[in-house]
Amino acid sequence: MSICFRWVSNLSSSTTETLSTCKTYGSLPLKPLLFSSILHLPPRPSFQLLIRATAAMETDQSAVSSTTANSSNPPMKLLFVEMGVGYDQHGQDITSAAMRACRDAISSNSIPAFRRGSIPGVSFEQMKLQIKLGVPHSLQHSLDIERVKSVFPYGKILNVEVVDGGLVCSSGVYVEEMGDKNDDCYIVNAAVYVGY
Repeated sequence: MSICFRWVSNLSSSTTETLSTCKTYGSLPLKPLLFSSILHLPPRPSFQLLIRATAAMETDQSAVSSTTANSSNPPMKLLFVEMGVGYDQHGQDITSAAMRACRDAISSNSIPAFRRGSIPGVSFEQMKLQIKLGVPHSLQHSLDIERVKSVFPYGKILNVEVVDGGLVCSSGVYVEEMGDKNDDCYIVNAAVYVGY
């Protein structure tokens, strides 16, 4: 008896790779098998996907950098991306939700490489940030970008891009004492690109 597995890996929007493995057995035992113990599956090509994702990010970053070309900032070399989500359940303040999203994005990270000189030729003062916020379209006009920027303790902010995103939903309760105008809850998504 043969057991075969076949799967398709999407390496890009136009390239796929089909992988398969088969193993033949004279007879299978009557007790259940753990497939991991009888099959030696080839590893997923995650390294190739990582390279392609990085190339896509660099392309995306150069597009974002081109929007800031007027301020004479050279393109940034991307190190990593931090992501977060922020809510404002009472008071209907989209800026508070955006600030919480940015705090959420940066709160679980430590970046010693900039302070310790781990990147040759790059000092702490050269850290650059690009911020992308997903904000409901109808609320974008009331977003205070300067208050959002105040969340970041260090790093030169090259750009804050606001795109349609986030969510307005019901918090389930209207609390006038907390400044509520209605029961709306505002949700903002943030991506913080860190580089030099």
